[in-house]
Amino acid sequence: MTETIHIIGAGIGGLTTALTLKQKGFNVKIYEGATTIKPVGAGIILANNAMQVFQKLGLQEKIEKAGNRISHVNITNQELKNIATTNLSEYEKKYNVYNIAIHRGELQRILVAEIGHENLNLSKRLTKIEKNELFKLTFEDNSTLDAKYVIGADGLKSVVRNQLFNESTLRNANQICWRGICEIDLPEKYQHQLNEAWGKGKRFGFVRISNKKVYWYALANSKYVKANTVNLTTLFIEFHYDILRIILATQKDKMITSAILDLKPINKWQDENVCLIGDAAHATTPNLGQGACQAIEDAYVLGMLLEQGLPIEKTFVEYENLRRKKAHMIVNTSWSFGKIAQLDNTLGIWLRNLIMKCLPESVNKKQLETIFKLN
Repeated sequence: MTETIHIIGAGIGGLTTALTLKQKGFNVKIYEGATTIKPVGAGIILANNAMQVFQKLGLQEKIEKAGNRISHVNITNQELKNIATTNLSEYEKKYNVYNIAIHRGELQRILVAEIGHENLNLSKRLTKIEKNELFKLTFEDNSTLDAKYVIGADGLKSVVRNQLFNESTLRNANQICWRGICEIDLPEKYQHQLNEAWGKGKRFGFVRISNKKVYWYALANSKYVKANTVNLTTLFIEFHYDILRIILATQKDKMITSAILDLKPINKWQDENVCLIGDAAHATTPNLGQGACQAIEDAYVLGMLLEQGLPIEKTFVEYENLRRKKAHMIVNTSWSFGKIAQLDNTLGIWLRNLIMKCLPESVNKKQLETIFKLN
């Protein structure tokens, strides 16, 4: 009899895991607290490593058509004057995939269509999980079910992690993040670029996700945010006019605001018939653009191990062993990178920018090779 694997959470990690397991011949059931899967939220940048996984899952072409290719990443000052550029064309050729910027909701739609709506259970927010001979899952609507195998893909504040694993610690980076999508005509030079402008304790990144739509994100050290309601044009007034135009073109009620948190690295991601993936296991700050990408890699490794014929319990153990080192490296590097990017000391900023301009290309290449290479 084909085993059923129950996945808690229909984010990018949960959906990619479900699709991977389905393609390996398993029955999958996904439980999601939201009432609908609809195109809300902001954008997402699928780096080369994530696109390699989608290539293997047969989704490369669909995702490329739905998003926008990104071949250059530019770190600039607040006036969009270049500090450092990363050319991704070498990795495009090496792995035969592009980095893609896409609306998160559009990516979810593509994944759900492949998995099948019949495998997705909405309005099912997990409130309790108990481990007996089977796992007993209790949802917010008071419904329950018994499950032999469970994957917790339920994010930073994972119920599965908090109730079945040892105590974990969320770390606050003391930064506030805003994200949004707007429709705007930007100069053609931005077409296949991600630009991230660094100011004094503030950053603003933007990238096209289609011809007319731009996904953007802004970060500021918490001390610059004095009230719950912030006028971003005032906060970023010293930044380039194109950045202010993007802010002004975005409906305020469509902006998403959140504190920047991560999960202090934990070593235990699995226990017999349950495992954690994505943010539930290794939530990271967004500074390397690898949060969802690492969840997608989790799905790939689980699928690879199951393809080798390992039983599910052994697969969970080997998955943890294979993925832990890289995921923790991403978490720790991103945390440090975020502190450097958010410097607000004038001398420190000058020194940082000088070092970045003089940094040998080989250093950046080595890091990208480590990130893009799948386990």
